[in-house]
Order: sequence, then structure tokens, then C-alpha cells
Amino acid sequence: MTPGIHLSHKPIGPTSFSVVQQCIASAEAARPAGSRARVRMCHGGVLDPFASGLLLILVGGATRLFDYLHAVPKAYEATVRWGVETDNGDPGGKATFEGDASILSVDRLDEALPTFVGWHDQVPPATSNKRVDGERAYLRAHRGEAVALPPTRVYLHEASWLSHDLPHESRLRLVARGGYYVRALARDLGRQLGCGAHLSALRRVAIGPWEDPGEGRVATVSGRGLLPWAPSRELSDQEVGDLRHGKTIAPSAVTPGEWALPPGFPDPVAPVRGFHRGRLAFLLSATGGALKALTEFRGGL
Repeated sequence: MTPGIHLSHKPIGPTSFSVVQQCIASAEAARPAGSRARVRMCHGGVLDPFASGLLLILVGGATRLFDYLHAVPKAYEATVRWGVETDNGDPGGKATFEGDASILSVDRLDEALPTFVGWHDQVPPATSNKRVDGERAYLRAHRGEAVALPPTRVYLHEASWLSHDLPHESRLRLVARGGYYVRALARDLGRQLGCGAHLSALRRVAIGPWEDPGEGRVATVSGRGLLPWAPSRELSDQEVGDLRHGKTIAPSAVTPGEWALPPGFPDPVAPVRGFHRGRLAFLLSATGGALKALTEFRGGL
């Protein structure tokens, strides 16, 4: 796998970590005999085992882009099962509450969903990837320990119902900032409506401009396709040398990114991408009226 971001489809069942491990194993098997070079890889945002859809595999120097992927829009399609709340918010959990979903109507659902749009405090599920005293919450929950997580500030940009099969389930589409728990949205909708709810299906359809390639397909992103919402600047040979020696360069000739965020979406505060001979060579930050190097990608991406 070449350095860059690989768009892959995660099926229902495996963990995001196991998908990365499979990719690492494949890369190791293809490594030339005698080569000691190991390929660095990580995923660009976890998907739960019951979920499917777009999983970003960051390879080589692109692993250093991880932190810049969190705050961009992520689009999902989800199925909410009415009448039962589970302890983890998904179909594999234990029922903790059962209510009467016959009270639901399309009008009530249309009134409830918009109240979750915008910035809100959200309590993550007990089986989330959040850390509690240095340990993942889901590990404690799976041991049967009580897990109480504090609310976190999250952002839901838009949400709309796709279809209804009341009183059983409803399908919705939503766009959220990284860190948003769709399982928690289903739980909170069920509590607000008084009937209980959990997610029975979840698919991530897009992250920023990148869409789920579909089962069995992989697409590779490099060069100007990386962080395309971020501004960019072309670098001369002299400027590359200056940046490598800790010097700053002029902030002139910075151009907007190639992909625009949805109107009204919070600014992810992206760095400036520095391109040299068509490859991403640096991430730059503006300071004191100049640009300085944050990250260098030797050889470029």
C-alpha cells in the first residue's frame, strides 16, 4: 500500500483495528525479502463492529494527518429501532428499557429530530472508545463494571428522516463533526419520546469529500487530494530548504482549498498545505505574519 489515505469499505463484523491489522499483514507479506522497512498504518476514525462503511486507512507519512481528520464532516445513514433501549446503544447490547412505540407518529419524529441539531452536550455510550483512567471504556463495560462517562461537547450539522416503518423502526441521514455518537442520538431520541430506542444499523457514507467506495473496492488519495478543505501554497526549492532549517517563509500566494465545507459547518482550523513539485511536502502554520513548518513529509505524499 503506497503512502497516502486509502478509502476502504469496512463490512459488518470486524473491528476497525482488525481491518488495519489485516492491511499491515498484507503489506508485510508483500515486502521484498531482506527489507527491514516497515509500513506504518492506522485508521482515520473508528467504526463499531456492527457498523459498516467508509474506513480511512492512513499509510506511511499520512498517519501524521490523523489529528486533522477529526473535525471535518462525517455523513451517516442509520436505522433506529424503536421500543427498546440497550446498554450499549446497538443491537448487540442487553435491553435496559422497553417502551410503547405505538405512541410514535411521523409528526412527533419530525418535531423531535431538529432539537438535536447544533452544539450539544452528549453522554457517550458506556461501550465507547473513550478512556477512563487510561483505559478504554468499552473494556471496563465488557468486564461488567459500571462506567459513568461525563458529557462531551458535540456538533450535529444536519439530520433528516429517510423513511419510517412505525412503530418498528425509522431510517435517517445525518452529518456530524468527529466525536459524535450516533448510538447516543438514538438513545436520547428514545428517551425524549418516552419509548426507548437503539441503533440496529449504521453505515458511514462519507468523511469530508471522500465517499465509501463500496464492498471490495479501495481508492487511494495523495497529493492535492489530501486535506482538500485546507488552504495551500506552492513551495520553491529555496523555500523547502528554508523550512527544513527552521526558517519562516512569506505567507503570500496562499490559495483556498479545493473542497468547501458545508455552509455553516464549524471551521476545522486546518493548517496550510505546502506543495513541492506536485506532492504534499509540509503542513504549515501562520505565525507572526509568516509561515513556519509544522510537519514535513520527506519525499512528499
